[in-house]
Amino acid sequence: MTTTAVPALDKTFQILDLITESSQPLTAAQIAKQLAFARSSTHNILQSLLDKHVIHKDAENRFHLGSYLLYWAGKYEQQQGVIHLFKELIVQYPILLQHTVTLSKLDLGEVVFLACHESPAPLGFTFRAGVRVPAVFSATGKAMLSTLPMQTIKSLYEDQFPQPMTIHGVDNFADLATELSAIHDSRISLDDGQLRDGMYCLGTYIRNASGNASVGMAVSFLQREYEAKRHEVSAALIELAQQMEQRLGFGGV
Repeated sequence: MTTTAVPALDKTFQILDLITESSQPLTAAQIAKQLAFARSSTHNILQSLLDKHVIHKDAENRFHLGSYLLYWAGKYEQQQGVIHLFKELIVQYPILLQHTVTLSKLDLGEVVFLACHESPAPLGFTFRAGVRVPAVFSATGKAMLSTLPMQTIKSLYEDQFPQPMTIHGVDNFADLATELSAIHDSRISLDDGQLRDGMYCLGTYIRNASGNASVGMAVSFLQREYEAKRHEVSAALIELAQQMEQRLGFGGV
């Protein structure tokens, strides 16, 4: 098993793996013995997992996987469904296929890339799944942030604005608020070289059945391409986002 810098976390995963793999539910003493853990630390970890409903204990003090895992599984399945939908529908938009198109989610104050359709032309920026960047500088991040109250946004950063990544990056909440206000009118956000100098990105958000902007989508290109194609690309991007929203069950306007 790959270890982390947090021993308690390693032990937690080993306990969960053991409970999952065991043909019969196990007691705390059995878990501690099989994993060669101290009984005290085993008890503490099991109690924390019980408190969060990650596991549950039966009348014979044996441990089983708990209902909270269904929440994680549901979120993972939903995320994978969005990725599949993105890949299924984007092929209907030839104008978008000419460029790099990314799908991402908002995780606290950062954007995490989920999927990417790569442009044939290199952009000099890596959009791998799992790469994280500050949301205030990315087109998808700005799009999703535009659906949140400014006070909520400030709390994501504990009122401390992130350090700009380029000289073009917004550097205060007042200017960010101005950008986000414009997105309300157009549904299109702009990263004008804020992630990488010379790279422009147009973004929008995608709402789920609950009406939340669960993910964002952006098209990236060089500045000269942006000037020539921004209107056509923006229209296609919004149409694709609306099509995805319909498939995800969003019934608003």
